[in-house]
Amino acid sequence: MTAKPSTKAIVVFDIDGVVRDVGSSYRRALADTVEYFTDNAYRPTSLEIDQLKSEGIWNNDWEASQEFIYRYFASQGQSREELRLNYETIVAFFQSRYRGTDPHNWTGYICDEPLLLQPSYLEQLTEASIAWGFFSGATRASATYVLEKRLGLQSPVLIAMEDAPGKPDPTGLFATLNHLENSSEATSTVIYVGDTVADMYTVSKARELQQHRTWIGVGILPPHVQETATRCEAYTQSLVTAGATLVLSNVEQLIPEAIEQLLVQ
Repeated sequence: MTAKPSTKAIVVFDIDGVVRDVGSSYRRALADTVEYFTDNAYRPTSLEIDQLKSEGIWNNDWEASQEFIYRYFASQGQSREELRLNYETIVAFFQSRYRGTDPHNWTGYICDEPLLLQPSYLEQLTEASIAWGFFSGATRASATYVLEKRLGLQSPVLIAMEDAPGKPDPTGLFATLNHLENSSEATSTVIYVGDTVADMYTVSKARELQQHRTWIGVGILPPHVQETATRCEAYTQSLVTAGATLVLSNVEQLIPEAIEQLLVQ
């Protein structure tokens, strides 16, 4: 879609944990990968994965997998230099679990990801003159799979892993805006919706580099942290500390009226 001259705001969505639940897909593949490369000696828990990601620099799950492996062996007295991990081998194993082993017919964990929003929600935004697009650290193939095949969107604006540096670098967020706005709208309020500390850091860095805009970070609680009140509260606080203006339990709560409220704050 393209932004209209009367655009009230631009909303850019992360995908993993916002559009789709990756608790039993990406995160499961991450744990599988760490377990495999530590010879079944260590499998990170969901909480440990959250703790690593709360550092704000492990948005890429391939790199997060490698970091977990390094840290495990470091705890066993081995240095990173000794290990000589092959990153490409780690990625290949991860993908074999996430996508499956057939590159032409995906049968992996990706096939069973619950959706966290419906196309009708995005239609509400369009009707309210709110432009929208996607900036995700997922691969383009994975992101396109959920946006086009699962949600049925027609060529949505998308900046994926291959298109920009990883978050919290805001380059990809800027690139998304370039596709969504007209030159006359360069001062539009931008809302970035994400579920991680890295997503909120991305908004902060964007604000530093483009101060002529209003930047708002909206945090979404991924389903896996909503199992207990204690974990939910802790995760909410981590997003707020990282810069979230508002934290919601589901992205579809960010209705046009809620966006209007954010614009007048």
